[in-house]
Amino acid sequence: MHGGKPSLDRKATPAGTAIFFTLLVGGLLFSAYSIYSDMAATGTQPIEAMPYILLGLALLVALGFEFVNGFHDTANAVATVIYTHSLPPHFAVVWSGVWNFIGVLVSSGAVAYGIITLLPVELILQVGSSAGMSMVFSLLIAAILWNLGTWYLGLPASSSHTLIGSIIGVGLAHQLMQGPGATSGVDWSQAAKVGWSLLLSPVIGFVAAGALLLAMKATIRNQALYKEPDGVNPPPWWIRGLLVVTCTGVSFAHGSNDGQKGMGLIMLILIGIVPTAYALNRTVAPEEIAQFRALSVVTQQSLAPYSTAPTPVDPRVTLSNYISSRTYTSAVVPALVAVIDDISKTANDVNAFDKLPATAAKNMRNDMYLASQSISVMRHSGKPAFDADTKANLDALARDFDQATKYIPLWVKVAVAIALGLGTMVGWKRIVVTVGEKIGKTHLSYAQGGAAELVAMTTIAAADMYGLPVSTTHVLSSGVAGTMAANRSGLQMRTLRNLALAWVLTLPAAIMMSGLIYYALRNVF
Repeated sequence: MHGGKPSLDRKATPAGTAIFFTLLVGGLLFSAYSIYSDMAATGTQPIEAMPYILLGLALLVALGFEFVNGFHDTANAVATVIYTHSLPPHFAVVWSGVWNFIGVLVSSGAVAYGIITLLPVELILQVGSSAGMSMVFSLLIAAILWNLGTWYLGLPASSSHTLIGSIIGVGLAHQLMQGPGATSGVDWSQAAKVGWSLLLSPVIGFVAAGALLLAMKATIRNQALYKEPDGVNPPPWWIRGLLVVTCTGVSFAHGSNDGQKGMGLIMLILIGIVPTAYALNRTVAPEEIAQFRALSVVTQQSLAPYSTAPTPVDPRVTLSNYISSRTYTSAVVPALVAVIDDISKTANDVNAFDKLPATAAKNMRNDMYLASQSISVMRHSGKPAFDADTKANLDALARDFDQATKYIPLWVKVAVAIALGLGTMVGWKRIVVTVGEKIGKTHLSYAQGGAAELVAMTTIAAADMYGLPVSTTHVLSSGVAGTMAANRSGLQMRTLRNLALAWVLTLPAAIMMSGLIYYALRNVF
């Protein structure tokens, strides 16, 4: 390894430590105050202490996952600017944390609820039960433990990969515990969609970064780009600016994508324990509720020609089984009509969602979730073959349901942003060294760092646009490897084997850990 190595051992100053803990405590207090304010706005009065102790513990675990995610994935953004001496290490880490924070704040929430759809339907609907809370704790604890283990070994494993494995583990364990004849505990179609995004991300990173480097060499003749750093001196200003911009972009994209994974789980926790305040989006205006009621009536009328079977005894069980099995029967449309009718009747009694009592709000949210997911399955399967007007009505109604149920309060974004942002500033050295020194046999050049970061930034941003979770770690580390291969710099095969081993083991390890923890918790509670 040639070129001057950066100094990574500078200790934090007392002022920096004070600011860190001030932000940490401030974020926790802000979250507690926001929950109190939201509950007070609905007139909810705490009756028992235990649910709120459980709420606090669950939120701490969820935010802990985002904190660990932060320092586990920091290297993806800062390794290139550190090893090209474009930014001092500790300044780069703080800079990355700030842009992770901003990325979380402006995220859409699509990835958050894409993750949730992987969970067993019955656990989502009953998340406040012992089974639901066991689900949340087991998948978060398993994800944290695996992330900490791979971090300790300096392996850039994927937090997304880990969380998906944990979710699948809970679903499988739940299915096995129900006994023979139980419906699938995992939404395998959604899991396959997410799995493909995780599978393709390292391939995209390797190929695209290598191709970009070769294209740069063919079109940009300035040889300064392709040289190793001169000792510890920073590169020319224009190269430095390019690398800082790509570092900023990866940090922002990481925040907007990875930050959402904890948001969805936090919303499940809030819905389960304090449904009056969080089951439904209380910012939906009265006039929008009136439009929603009218649309519900029109949609029921347009579904009437397709409702040829009697209404099932329990339409919610029919829809839940349909979402899990993806098997269409003649009872599905009558069940959907019945659930939409119940939602419309409940909405007729109020002008604002925050006027609903806790039980009614939670039931209405569950009904909206079942109806929206059922409509989504119908749309993708093409069964039944609705006419154009019915399709339009169903799509519009599903959007209204999603607006009412799939939302992220600002304080949740702020809390996750603080956890992820502060996490980037802790424990980052181990994986930075792996990415910066142990993938290629030569020192990272400016062009290699820029190509890997640019590919990572655009890939993550594109995935965020489509609501897909991708692995920042996989894209960036494979991108660095791709530039080394394209440059014929040589690869350190031992590191690549370890990375591949971590990639292969993450899914089964997370599945096993979360499944065992879920089984243990279900036998305790």
